[in-house]
Amino acid sequence: MRLENIVMQARDPIATGRFWSAALGLVDGRPATEGDYEGRLVLEDGFWIDLCIEPVPDPPPPGWRLHLDLSAEGDHEGLVERLLGLGATTIDIGQGNPPWEVMADPDGNPFCVMEERSVYVGTGPIAALPLDSADPERDGVLYAALTGWVPVTGLAPVTLRHPSLRGPLLELCPEPEPKIRQNRTHLDVRPEAGGPGQQELVELALTMGATPADEPWAQGHPWVVMRDVSGNEFCVLADGQPPA
Repeated sequence: MRLENIVMQARDPIATGRFWSAALGLVDGRPATEGDYEGRLVLEDGFWIDLCIEPVPDPPPPGWRLHLDLSAEGDHEGLVERLLGLGATTIDIGQGNPPWEVMADPDGNPFCVMEERSVYVGTGPIAALPLDSADPERDGVLYAALTGWVPVTGLAPVTLRHPSLRGPLLELCPEPEPKIRQNRTHLDVRPEAGGPGQQELVELALTMGATPADEPWAQGHPWVVMRDVSGNEFCVLADGQPPA
């Protein structure tokens, strides 16, 4: 199994995708659904993650339980200026005056440009994926089992990383408030050849406290929409090879 996709929502996936493609140096792909965006972040040793953006009619609501922290790779001010030139904005969510910059993409999805930290060595352009959790320890066990990522030292109570120790950190952070709506960003995991299949991964997730999403929008797909112990959505993709 592997963590395959970071899935975002936007009112204009194509325009938002152009921003993220330029911001992260993505290799643009061909999404399965017309009007979506898909781009691949290629890291070292054949490791990659796809960024997928699907359409929604509404702007981002307050509260963001999963977002992207970007690595400035030693040039914080330069990266902020480049992102502003691509259409990002700086935003104030009451963060005070931290050493990182809080920004939003052209659709209003928040993200952060982080200051230099030793734990970000080798991450590539995405330093971390902070995810709000009511129980970081328990959610960390679930995501480790579903992705094959391993615990590493980080700033969050629980931090996972690809076993190559390359690419972004998945940070399980204490939630500031309980989840109340569908997340605008979520993760997809896919079964790999020779490992547990989709149904086995679903059953594993159920034994670890995850629940299936029962809303109408979550039905009728080749993937299975589930929620972790804290209510955060994730999808278990179908068996088989991912798109090239």
